[in-house]
Amino acid sequence: MRIYLAAAMTNAGRDLEAIKTLLDCLEADGHDVPTRHVADPLGREVEGELADVDVARRDLGWVAGCDALVAEVSTPSHGVGVEVAAALAGGKPVLLTYRRGTPVSRLLLGLPGVEAFAYTDARHVRDEVRRFLATVHTRLETRAPGG
Repeated sequence: MRIYLAAAMTNAGRDLEAIKTLLDCLEADGHDVPTRHVADPLGREVEGELADVDVARRDLGWVAGCDALVAEVSTPSHGVGVEVAAALAGGKPVLLTYRRGTPVSRLLLGLPGVEAFAYTDARHVRDEVRRFLATVHTRLETRAPGG
């Protein structure tokens, strides 16, 4: 499946361990992750000289073309909020992960169609991501022609 991985990129305090764990989990299971650059410690710098409008167009296109969105939301991010809203508007399943005890927007957590998982250790998120994506896979199979 094609999975959009969303995470804060501009905040130096972002939880890179958790973001990398999510990316590793997704790729180890064979998923295509167009946003793998969000796990890069350099964050924005890896995008080069793309204009803001090009980043927005590209990212929203990736959201539209994904099967699901998985986000690490321990660190607030306007961009992640936009990506989650776009995914939900497009009927995409969304899983939000965050470190237990971290204040996360109640609006974001309460959006219809959002699943959320609070973890104490980033390694614990793997089973939840796999459970979520197994459900997504089953939904996609039942919608597929002949499925």
